[in-house]
Amino acid sequence: MFENLIERLESSFKLIKGQGRITEVNISETIKDIRKALLDADVSYKIAKTFCDEVKQKALGQDVLKAVRPEQMMVKIVHDELALLMGSEASDINLKGNPGIVLVSGLQGSGKTTFSAKLALHTKSKRGMRTLLVAADVYRPAAIDQLKVLGEQVGVEVYSEEGVKDPISIAKNAVKKARSEGYSLIIIDTAGRLAVDREMMDEISAIKHAVNPTETLFVVDAMTGQDAVETARAFNEVLDFDGVVLTKMDGDTRGGAALSIKAVVNKPIKFISSGEKMEALDVFHPKRIADRILGMGDVVSLVEKAQEQYDEEEARRLHKKMVRNQFNLDDFYQQIQQIKKMGNIKDLASMLPGVGKAIKDVDIDNSSFKGVEAIILSMTPYERENPSVLNGSRRKRVAAGSGTSLEEVNRLLKQFEGTRKMMKNFSSNATSQRIIKKKRR
Repeated sequence: MFENLIERLESSFKLIKGQGRITEVNISETIKDIRKALLDADVSYKIAKTFCDEVKQKALGQDVLKAVRPEQMMVKIVHDELALLMGSEASDINLKGNPGIVLVSGLQGSGKTTFSAKLALHTKSKRGMRTLLVAADVYRPAAIDQLKVLGEQVGVEVYSEEGVKDPISIAKNAVKKARSEGYSLIIIDTAGRLAVDREMMDEISAIKHAVNPTETLFVVDAMTGQDAVETARAFNEVLDFDGVVLTKMDGDTRGGAALSIKAVVNKPIKFISSGEKMEALDVFHPKRIADRILGMGDVVSLVEKAQEQYDEEEARRLHKKMVRNQFNLDDFYQQIQQIKKMGNIKDLASMLPGVGKAIKDVDIDNSSFKGVEAIILSMTPYERENPSVLNGSRRKRVAAGSGTSLEEVNRLLKQFEGTRKMMKNFSSNATSQRIIKKKRR
């Protein structure tokens, strides 16, 4: 996401590098380059020009501190303006009601059904809500079946009416069921429609009028760029939706939709979705996205993802094993599974400051763990618990059983030993520091 824009902006800031202060003369080329970068990212000319005018005005009005270089000041100004352009703060979704009702709308193929299931998992796991998914797409073949499959994956019931072709009736009946059976939230997945199809647009408007949702979301494919922005404008005129969801953010997108949509429809982006994994749904934080665009990483989001998988009791158990040097290959395998649950490895790594650019052309995904997992699972339980018994003949057997080479097995065991030593030293040092602190008290 935003890879090209990140590179272009980085080169723009270099144009002012080495200057003693910001002046109209030395800033003009930088501003011109930033505008080109935004246009290449599929931001409309009007928004790009307004953005650059604001940056220039604020840059020329800034007193640059002696401790701060002009290019650093420019980075901060652009960062703040990017965050402002995208909405400044994260915008929460309104789920209050009896039940709360989320109406999901959007174009055909924008990813509404997948998003509906992701949102159901999000509200269930992070907010503890009893959620009901509603299959109101009565036109697309297999749409109801798709939602049922996804509902089963996330452990959420799906309401549908076989043979019924009236989505308004289905939505109203789903609300009745939710109220009578104590559901706290329903998510209505509607059919995709084109903004130019007046009959279909009237239908989604009628669904909204019939159920009076607490939240109406417009789902749009981020890869459609400026088309996404124009579609959002057309849908908003009919639906007056509450927020936007950008899907397929892991694709080859230039980021124009994320940067433009708030300015055009004055509605916040509430979620961004990437990949097919049901956990791959993130609240949209403008400041964090601005951090990523400027190559600063997104450590806060990375920590939050880690905390979601964090098990305090498991952490204590592992700490004891580390201190006693009992950390084994079973534990190593479990840690890999925890990391994989956090999301795509390349996306996670790019959240670290400076890493995104370094791994841009490196092919990293969760399949990178397959060889390691195969090697560990080809060992006996005794071998995993006692890695020191893995002599030459055992290693050859493990290599054959896992479809890898002896060299790969040896490399993994060497890496494991290095990891175990590092973890033992870290745990021992942390324990020593706690003992010293207690004595001082």
